Amino acid sequence: MVWDLLLYAPTVSALFTIAAYSWYQSNPDLAYLMVFLGTFFLIAGANRILKTRLMWLGSSPVALEVDQGRVAISQRNGQLIELLKDIKFHKDVSGRTFGLTGLGSNGQKLQFIFHKGQFALERDFQALQNTLKSSP
Repeated sequence: MVWDLLLYAPTVSALFTIAAYSWYQSNPDLAYLMVFLGTFFLIAGANRILKTRLMWLGSSPVALEVDQGRVAISQRNGQLIELLKDIKFHKDVSGRTFGLTGLGSNGQKLQFIFHKGQFALERDFQALQNTLKSSP
């Protein structure tokens, strides 16, 4: 989370500062562009921090069950989502996160990101990764 704050906070601040400076220098086109970019990065950063890092949003995954050819994900709002088809496991190079993609029961493509810090023990994180790697 610290990395995300160090990445997004200065970027958003710089974009809004450039927008304010451009506005008062009579360059409204650049100011509009910088406000758009600042707002985009603010929303993207807030979603990343609140959903995947702090898991405060209702759509944040809080539990994961892996069965034969099926992955069930419980969200913070109590909704249970099942990935039934085209389930793919994506591991990052550093080994601190992994992603799951697949088609839900309604045919919609879904993706979820899980971080090592979401698991109580590191061995639980590793065991789940091994299970997902070996699943078809």
